[in-house]
Amino acid sequence: MSIRIAQLTDLHFLKQYDKHISENELVNAINQEHILIAEIDGKNIGWLRYNYFWDNTPFMNMLFILSEYRSKKYGTNLVVYWEEQMKRLGFNTVMTSTQANEYAQHFYYKLGYNAIGGFSIGNDPYELLLSKEI
Repeated sequence: MSIRIAQLTDLHFLKQYDKHISENELVNAINQEHILIAEIDGKNIGWLRYNYFWDNTPFMNMLFILSEYRSKKYGTNLVVYWEEQMKRLGFNTVMTSTQANEYAQHFYYKLGYNAIGGFSIGNDPYELLLSKEI
């Protein structure tokens, strides 16, 4: 697996699967170099999108691996790569979140993330905030 910064040519791939943000915001994230693409033999198999919590703490907004590539450590490798990049940039803490009823929280716990709180808006499931010292 190789990891690279997303380009505008990846927009179609991202739009196909990332229904959580608008196309304009995807373009902004690409232009800010806030999306990492995982690929195998030139085929996109997933991505990691991030921004900043409180404008100063890297926050992983989205980690996505195509279903046929899951449970093969590609997601783990992508997260570890991102954490290393954030550490090189001088950060010592990273964050993410997941709904408390999703299995993803256990994935993050295995990677050393700790629950630090959460919130619920309306009838949405409880959103669990996680952080990790890097």
